[in-house]
Amino acid sequence: MQLAALPVQAPDGGVHEIHTGSHPHRIAKSPEELVDIISRFVSSDGWLKRVRLSTERRWYERLHHGVDYDIWLISWMPGQSTGFHDHGESAGAFVVATGQLEEHLPGQQASSVRPGDSRAFGPQYVHDVRNESIAPAISIHAYSPPLNEMNEYELDGDQLVIRLGGSELFEKRPAVLQPVARIGGLNIDEVLSAARTRLQRLSPNEVKEAVVEKGAVLVDIRPEGQRAKEGILPGALIVERNVLEWRFDPASSARLPIATDYDLQIIVFCSEGYTSSLAAAALQDLGIWRATDMVGGFHAWRAAGGPIAPPTTTP
Repeated sequence: MQLAALPVQAPDGGVHEIHTGSHPHRIAKSPEELVDIISRFVSSDGWLKRVRLSTERRWYERLHHGVDYDIWLISWMPGQSTGFHDHGESAGAFVVATGQLEEHLPGQQASSVRPGDSRAFGPQYVHDVRNESIAPAISIHAYSPPLNEMNEYELDGDQLVIRLGGSELFEKRPAVLQPVARIGGLNIDEVLSAARTRLQRLSPNEVKEAVVEKGAVLVDIRPEGQRAKEGILPGALIVERNVLEWRFDPASSARLPIATDYDLQIIVFCSEGYTSSLAAAALQDLGIWRATDMVGGFHAWRAAGGPIAPPTTTP
């Protein structure tokens, strides 16, 4: 089959009413907003321990999948590159966290992207990103709407021609998006362990700091019977486990007034810190990527001398 030449679209600042999937007229994030989201994400804790290095090909993992944008973590060994590709109808941005990358645009001189540097672009933007250095590099990428299409290109003189077949990154995306398929058939201990590998769990003292200094939302998911027996934590929001996802999913019609942002930091706790880990992982599955739980739950809080109040019933 003969390949058709396609024009190159330059970055356009961007966009923002796009028809995608089951969400027509969804308002997307601009490239500048994506840079801000990634910059804040880079400064957060927890993502670095997720990084893996592979000499065979670039390693990547989608860390956040929300209604209006997603976030990817990518590592690059020396010599690894993407080849020329676009991102379909998604605007995008990336920031180099460590190491150094090069961005190549058709017909232009390559530009270096160093730690803290960013690149932002609109839909249909075509580029090739490479690690031409002698050290590994790590970058964080965001796309809005969430990435669901990529096309690869080759240069024919000064023109781009689309390659047959999909992008490696896009074709492998379902392996990241279907955690249930990966852990099916495991026993509960293995399921719990898998959930906790995704969480940056907090001690009672770290919970206090997160609530007071960072505005985290502390959520008590224990049933009423346990609260009546054990007491409650002053200031904790009571949302029992059976309705947790509906109350905090920003896309849910039953959400709480505070549940408007996928960046909200939610810290859940139960009596001993087991059910809370599964609950926090479930919130992450909804795209609430900062969700976590308290190690040891209510019992650990009490043992650490944290304040306890008499029980109340669910509002």
